[in-house]
Amino acid sequence: MKIQFLGAAHEVTGSATLITVGTKKILVDYGMEQGVNIYENCELPLAPAEIDFIFLTHAHIDHSGMIPNLVANGFNGTIFTTFATQKLCKIMLMDSAHIQEFEAEWRNRKAQRSGGEEYLPVYTQDDVSKTIPLFSPCHYNIDYEICNEISVKFIDAGHLLGSASIELTLRENGETKTVLFSGDIGNINRPLIRDPQKPETADIVVIESTYGNRLHGERPDYVSQLTSIIQRTFDRGGNVVVPCFAVGRTQEMLYLIRQIKNDRLIKNHDNFPVWVDSPLAVEATGIYSEDLVEFFDSETLDLLDAGINPIKFPNLNLSITSDDSKFINADKTPKIILSASGMCEAGRIRHHLKHNLWRRESTILFVGYQSEGTLGAKLIDGATEIKLFGEPIAVNAEIAQMDGISGHADRDMLLSWLQNINPKPRKVFVNHGGDTVCDEFAARITETLGIPAEAPYNGAEYSLASGEMLVDGNHERIVKLKPKESRADTVFRRLLDAGRRLMVVIEHNRGGANKDLAKFADQINALSDKWDR
Repeated sequence: MKIQFLGAAHEVTGSATLITVGTKKILVDYGMEQGVNIYENCELPLAPAEIDFIFLTHAHIDHSGMIPNLVANGFNGTIFTTFATQKLCKIMLMDSAHIQEFEAEWRNRKAQRSGGEEYLPVYTQDDVSKTIPLFSPCHYNIDYEICNEISVKFIDAGHLLGSASIELTLRENGETKTVLFSGDIGNINRPLIRDPQKPETADIVVIESTYGNRLHGERPDYVSQLTSIIQRTFDRGGNVVVPCFAVGRTQEMLYLIRQIKNDRLIKNHDNFPVWVDSPLAVEATGIYSEDLVEFFDSETLDLLDAGINPIKFPNLNLSITSDDSKFINADKTPKIILSASGMCEAGRIRHHLKHNLWRRESTILFVGYQSEGTLGAKLIDGATEIKLFGEPIAVNAEIAQMDGISGHADRDMLLSWLQNINPKPRKVFVNHGGDTVCDEFAARITETLGIPAEAPYNGAEYSLASGEMLVDGNHERIVKLKPKESRADTVFRRLLDAGRRLMVVIEHNRGGANKDLAKFADQINALSDKWDR
């Protein structure tokens, strides 16, 4: 039994962990890197076709976003996750593919004019269509027997609708180990979803550390904070622009705004308009309105029982088309604009920033984590000018941040979650945190709870039987590759994966009829002759 860390080691995004148990190869998450790339993710050390199962903690793209790429390159196993995560992935992965294809089309138009190389999308909408049928949805707190070597249980992580911590029971050569992946553990007392469920048992734990060196403090009054920001902005005649993750945070904000409107807390701006300007957020809001009672908290269930939709209200406007989006800024009525992406790296939010950042009467309100190097982080850190669409934009708007609304547990919440495990785990691995935060939190676990803990680097491999390191990871920081170099590496990687898949297919044909095997060999040799250089 072995575990290898492929991504989100000493970084916050790109979660990917490989486990080998007996003859089975399994992945826990396979996410996309976002923001600044500090350490290069480890290449998948086997062909996608050799992976038997994927266990997915939740739908956020930094955990799920590279799965269609695996499918495009030969993965055909089963993806186990919760019902809500399956529903959200249908729209989130398709949206991600649309972005990949749009970027490829744009880059290729430029390449045609300049004689540059063709740019290939990371994956396509067709790849996503092939991915979704591989999902096998599961309920919380049920033990699922996957095969002789593996069983799994999902427990509520309280981070996003359907998010889960994953408890894997692994069996090999008469030995059994329980490996618990925290996924992203949620904050407490948040709108719509329940608090994180605490685990009871595990031999080995892999825990996130996004806020592993910070405390949220006492739970703020979200409604009062938001009311104050809206009131002073509207009184100035400006807009409240909220860079908002399309899935999760947008719906939480709608829940709070519904309460503000219902209690008539905003004075002199009756029936103020609210716009959700993100096709993905609009689709996700529809999913949150479906019958997913297993995933909602008691307050939300009470509203639903009373016939109240917890995230809809008068003068809520859903923007689908680009014309809808353009109208938002053409209309001078003070309004709230919720738009993706949450870190301002892409999407329609950048257009709203272009129209509002220079306006002293407007407010840009951040309500989520901003990864290092993103435009959102730069604005919070006090940038006085930024560049959008090739044009310098002065930052005159009020830059505000809601306290305590993070979707992640803080340091003490994470420690409390770990402390509930009895008896204590034999070892804890810390990932999904900033470079120094991972080390700090690992040291805190050992000091406070008396559990051996360490923060591996990408590529590090450990024995699950002993907890000992078998291969050290790559400690070297990198500068992100230039797009041209990255494209070449990506295409060659596809070729390598195709070759590895071919070896898997050959092995599957062992014992076949001699006539068929000879024909297969001739086809391979003919292909080799064509491409041998």
